Amino acid sequence: MGVILFAFLLLFFALGVPIAVSMGLASAVAIWYDGGTPLIVLAQRSFTSIDSFPLMAIPFFVLAGTLMEFGGISKRLVAFANALTGHFSGGLAIVTVVTSMFFAAISGSSAATTAALGSILIPAMISRGYHKNFSGAVQSVSGELGVIIPPSIPLILYGVATNTSIGDLFMAGMVPGLLIGLSLILTVVVIAKKRNYAKEQAKSGAELWKAFKESFLALLMPVIILGGIYGGVFTPTEAAGVAVLYSFLVGFLAYREIKLKQLYQVLLNSSITTAIIMFILASAGLFGWILTREGIPQLVAGFFMGISDNPIVFLLLINLFLLVVGMFMETNASIIILAPLLVPVAVQLGIDPVHFGIIMIVNLALGMCTPPLGINLFISAQIAKIRLEEITRGMIPFYLALLVTLLIITFVPQLSVGVPQLFK
Repeated sequence: MGVILFAFLLLFFALGVPIAVSMGLASAVAIWYDGGTPLIVLAQRSFTSIDSFPLMAIPFFVLAGTLMEFGGISKRLVAFANALTGHFSGGLAIVTVVTSMFFAAISGSSAATTAALGSILIPAMISRGYHKNFSGAVQSVSGELGVIIPPSIPLILYGVATNTSIGDLFMAGMVPGLLIGLSLILTVVVIAKKRNYAKEQAKSGAELWKAFKESFLALLMPVIILGGIYGGVFTPTEAAGVAVLYSFLVGFLAYREIKLKQLYQVLLNSSITTAIIMFILASAGLFGWILTREGIPQLVAGFFMGISDNPIVFLLLINLFLLVVGMFMETNASIIILAPLLVPVAVQLGIDPVHFGIIMIVNLALGMCTPPLGINLFISAQIAKIRLEEITRGMIPFYLALLVTLLIITFVPQLSVGVPQLFK
C-alpha cells in the first residue's frame, strides 16, 4: 500500500491536482488496491482526523482575522507602527515588518497577514519610491510571522498531530518570532540605506500618543488572548472564541467600521478559508493513517538513524529536508503528514518536541515565501502588479537573513523552550 500511495500521490502532483485532493485520491486508490479494507474507512478516518476539540480554534481564529480586516483594526495597527518606526531609513518597510508582528499576534495566519496588510502597505511603499520587487518582498517575508508568533494555526496543528501542549508551543514561538522580525528589520535598514529610500517624517510625542490611543484596543487583543492562555484562564480553543467576540465588539461598537450588512461577507470569507483548511486536514489524516498502518514512521526513523545518530547532523538534515518540502507542499498538510513521522525520531535523539515544533514551523513558513508554490509571493506579487520572477529577486537578501536566523533558532534551543520553562 505504501508504494501505491506515494506513486499515485506523485502522479496527481505531476498532473497539477490540488494537494488535498491528491492525498485523498491517493489514499482511496491505496485502500482499493489493498482489497482487505472496506472503502467506508475513507469517510471514517477523514472525519476522525478533524474530530478534535483543539481544531475548533482554527475557524475561530480565521473568523477573528477576517473581522479585524473589516473592522479597521489593521489600518490602526499600521498607523501606530508608522508613528513608532516610520522615521528610520526605509521607514515604511520597517512599518510593514512591525505591523505584521502585531497582526500575527492576532490572526494566526500567514496568508491573512500578507493580504490584509499588503493591500495597504505595498501601494504605499511603491508610491514613496520603493522598488516594486522590494515592496512585495518585504510584505511577503513579513507575512510568514503570522504562523510563528502566537496564536498560530500551524502550531495548533502540530500540537494536535504530535500530542504536544499547544500552550507551550504558543509560548515557545514568541522569542523566535521576535528574532525573525528583528532580522528582517536589520535587512530592511541595510537595503534602504544602500538605495537611499525615503524616510517618513518623525512624529511628535503628541502624534505618537494619539496613534497609540487609537490603536490601543487593537494592541490589547493579543495581551488578552495570550495572557488568558498563559494565565490558565482559558484554553487556546476558548481563546479563539474570545478573539472573535473581542474583534467583533471592537470593530462594531468601538471603531464602528463593521456594518451589519457586511457580516454575511465576513462569514462567507472565513467559511471558505476554514473549509479549505479542514479539507486538507481530513485528507492528510487519512493519508497519515495509511502511513502509520504501513510502518512508514519506523522506516523514516531508521533512515535518519542510519545516516547519523548525532542530533546536530539530524537537525541539519531536517532543516534541508523541510526547506525543500516547504517549497512544494502546503504548510498545514506538511505538518499533518510529517510531524508524526519526524517527532519520534527527534525525541529519540533527545530533542525537545516543543523546540522541534518551532524548527518545523519556521522552515515551512519560509516555504510560504519561496517559489514555486509560496502563497505569500503570489499574494504580494498580485498586489504589487509584478511577475513572480521579479518579486523572487527582491527576496534574495531576506532569504539569507532568514537562513541565518533559522540556524540560530535550531541550535540555541533555549530561545524556544526558555519561555515555557519559566511558566513551569
